[in-house]
Amino acid sequence: MESSAAKQQSMAGGSMSTAERSYLRTELEQRRERLHEALHSPAADPSLSQLLTAVDTALSRIDQGTFGLCEKCHDTIEAERLLADPLVQFCLDHLTSAEQRDLESDLSLAARIQRALLPKPGVAPVGWDARYHYQPAGMVSGDYCDLFETDGGLLFMLGDVSGKGVAASMLMSHLHATFRSLAEAGLPLDRMVEDANRIFCESTLAGQFATLVVGRAAQDGSVEFVSAGHLPVLHIHGDGATPKDSTGVPLGMFCNTRFPVHRLALAHGDTLLLYTDGLTEARNRAGAEYGLQRVRALAARHTGIEPAGLISECLQDLLGFREGLKQTDDLTLLAVQRAE
Repeated sequence: MESSAAKQQSMAGGSMSTAERSYLRTELEQRRERLHEALHSPAADPSLSQLLTAVDTALSRIDQGTFGLCEKCHDTIEAERLLADPLVQFCLDHLTSAEQRDLESDLSLAARIQRALLPKPGVAPVGWDARYHYQPAGMVSGDYCDLFETDGGLLFMLGDVSGKGVAASMLMSHLHATFRSLAEAGLPLDRMVEDANRIFCESTLAGQFATLVVGRAAQDGSVEFVSAGHLPVLHIHGDGATPKDSTGVPLGMFCNTRFPVHRLALAHGDTLLLYTDGLTEARNRAGAEYGLQRVRALAARHTGIEPAGLISECLQDLLGFREGLKQTDDLTLLAVQRAE
């Protein structure tokens, strides 16, 4: 019987893309060469022969078109598990008890690492107030959220990495480390995102990308931000809520691309609301989506409210809209306000 954590992280259905299969073939061929070299060593361990046989079998299955099918039920093995270990031969439903315990342990460790990367509560320089809500659908998340002070002001980030489970959480951790490192260099915002995009492109597979908002809030109330293919940022002010659309394509799609910068001047009490599609794509029992218009209408009804209160109102409205249905996608909210 599949464990609860495994079920939560299962990438149900869906086959691997051509790019992913090509990547795995190359990986397996490289591993085969290294195994051959290792086997010629006088101190070679006998287990290397078994690994070589497993690699040859996986390559043969790719040639036959049966790679990625469970040997027990012949259904599709979860793509993220194959990318992590191309020698996997069984889907989550048919893991042994020992394999299920190992998977539970891996997920638990990944979750602890990911939560340790989240910003500490109350991070904001004088003149600003910021709050976030982070709620994975399973044990780990592909959502990304960070807040920290720099010489130029408060740097804030929120995004959504493609995929699910441990693979997406690893990409999220990669983004976290990249932006933390680049921020120390004091780069202009567009240059920081362009450099991060190039690093992300060069270290990920084709088809892996991230939508992302990266912003900087200065002490005088001025804000600049880049939105790499992400959902509209809402500028909440005395007259309502104004959406600010994306300024570029998601990170990881093209190695060399420009990311224009939005610039705003926030009055005291103005707020920027950022969110992932766990909010907008949530559905009710009739199958209707929560949607962008509902987010905007809710924000317009709560102008001037402090960030913690705004997030609380969003969550309560979402809970009522879902009508008791289970959360199916990672959800992250971030509110940044110029304090009174």
